[in-house]
Amino acid sequence: MPARPALRTVALFEAAKGLLALVGASGLLAFAHRDLQALVLRLLEHMHLNPAAHYPHIFVQAIEHLQDQRLALLALGAAAYALLRLAEAYGLWTGRAWAEWLAAGSGAIYLPFEVAELLRRPGWLSASLLLLNAGIVVLMLRALRQRGARPRWRS
Repeated sequence: MPARPALRTVALFEAAKGLLALVGASGLLAFAHRDLQALVLRLLEHMHLNPAAHYPHIFVQAIEHLQDQRLALLALGAAAYALLRLAEAYGLWTGRAWAEWLAAGSGAIYLPFEVAELLRRPGWLSASLLLLNAGIVVLMLRALRQRGARPRWRS
């Protein structure tokens, strides 16, 4: 079986992603019922950017169309993602096969997009993300293959 520390490292990585998503969901809810346009205009002013310029204007227009319902929906989606990642982290930490399947599947979903990004804009970041996700998928598939040959370990 792949080294237990490797699976626990992936569990910690997934937990960190889950906690980050939870912070993001909380941040989205904090902006509900606030004047987001005024906040964005102050931010642009602080950064010495012209709100009428092309890219800042796109951002201002997007904020104008963002409503409290959409913020709540985005926060709910981020919270669901966070719960999935935290459940996966728990399952990997405790050596559950379902978590290994989930980690392999969720990592494999991103691979075609990461390959496309690497081909479109080659760089160290896109190459690193591709290698990291591919490594996690390989590790999980190896763990699942070996799980069938040997009894699973317990924490």
